[in-house]
Amino acid sequence: MSQNDTIITFRNVSLAFGHEKTILEEANFSIREGMKISLMGQNGAGKSTLFKLITKKISPDAGEIAINNQLTIATAHQVIDPDDRQMTVEQYFHRAFPTESHELRKRMSAVLEVVNLMVPFEKMINDLSGGQQARLLLAAALIQNPDLLLLDEPTNNLDYAGLYHLTDFLMNYKKSCIVISHDADFLNAFTQGVLYLDSFTHKIEQYSGDYYDVIEAIAARMDKENRENARLAKEIQENKDKANFFAHKGGKMRNVAAKMREKIEEYEADKVDVRKEDKTIRPFIIPVQQDISDLTIKISSFTVIENRVEVTKKADLVFGKNFHLQIIGPNGIGKSTFIEALATKKAAGAEMTDGIKIGYYRQDFSTLNYQHTVHDSLEEAIGGSGGAGTEEQLRAVASSFLITKELMTTQVGRISEGQKGLLSFARLVLQKPGLLILDEPTNHINFRHLPRIAEALNEYQGAMILVSHVADFVAQIRIDQILDLER
Repeated sequence: MSQNDTIITFRNVSLAFGHEKTILEEANFSIREGMKISLMGQNGAGKSTLFKLITKKISPDAGEIAINNQLTIATAHQVIDPDDRQMTVEQYFHRAFPTESHELRKRMSAVLEVVNLMVPFEKMINDLSGGQQARLLLAAALIQNPDLLLLDEPTNNLDYAGLYHLTDFLMNYKKSCIVISHDADFLNAFTQGVLYLDSFTHKIEQYSGDYYDVIEAIAARMDKENRENARLAKEIQENKDKANFFAHKGGKMRNVAAKMREKIEEYEADKVDVRKEDKTIRPFIIPVQQDISDLTIKISSFTVIENRVEVTKKADLVFGKNFHLQIIGPNGIGKSTFIEALATKKAAGAEMTDGIKIGYYRQDFSTLNYQHTVHDSLEEAIGGSGGAGTEEQLRAVASSFLITKELMTTQVGRISEGQKGLLSFARLVLQKPGLLILDEPTNHINFRHLPRIAEALNEYQGAMILVSHVADFVAQIRIDQILDLER
């Protein structure tokens, strides 16, 4: 295939799940060989579903998807399936690239070096950190040597070194690539165009340039549409005034009034629907547990992984309400393991006040029951079924996090990863924790929501422990002390 070959074309493609969940409506776009494209849109708009259409895991309701017959495609998904986490690294690669053991190990070594992941082949995936799993997902796609690489939120859980390495790799990548990400700066480093999935019109808007070019183009179009509608509204009002005036004159003047009303209808028809901006969650606060007089957390030691060996280090941390602790360290050192032990009150070197309520935001959302409906999950967070006031509070909080009436009856396992993130924050608001523990809370979240989330965490009056590799996000939050696990 040459650089000018079109490898994928969508022609009037429509897709809906049931009567109320439209994903695409007569979507049109095309991708040429060698292009690097950003796929962007609101949480839950259907970006991951678009990947499933491209890989033919699902079929459209209408329209045509033309894919070059010679094209090979591989996908690096957002997260590793929970059932796959009991595999070894080698078993996971073998499923993606079934071949003889010697050849497989040779290819594994090559792609693991590309993604800068040095782990034993026999290591269980469940024992890898979130950042290591993110790199493994990319490596499992690369081992297939595809013509088109589909990356779904590849920066989640990556530390600074991992993000730099991934960005450098994609800048030098010679084949075609479509990337879903909410990290505009990451995307702008290597992509040459944007596919924007509008969650209101369900159309695909195709732009050249980077995301900032898209924002500028959308703003200019909205301004033009608003100005044209304002002009038409003025014309409509003037003609209405004249039509009313002539209608009261009687006789032939009524015919003039009728023609003016026809003109009004033409102007009304010419008005356009101005493009709606992506919705942003409303400002919120996370209330603090009130039924506990004293709140104290003591950390005297913690365990990390250094050179593949567990090492226990001493610490001298004592903190309570209104104290924000950030935990830092490279991928694989054991940050998630440490804070999970804190969240489950199993950390050997930690003590905390009896009765403290812990709000735990886990990066893989495994604290959520995927069989529950979203409403069940929120009801669990609030403490079970209550009266009308409790239900009213639950629905008000849900609405502020863009959880619609339709989503309330949907199983947690069927909503998007971004929506799981917003659900997790809604649960924290309802839980009213005394200790807030957050493990990579920006993962999967639309960048428009992040300032609101950062503001809420900055203002949180309880004790907080935060793990995040996103410097711009952390910079918006008051941090009282940093615990560096590498030191």
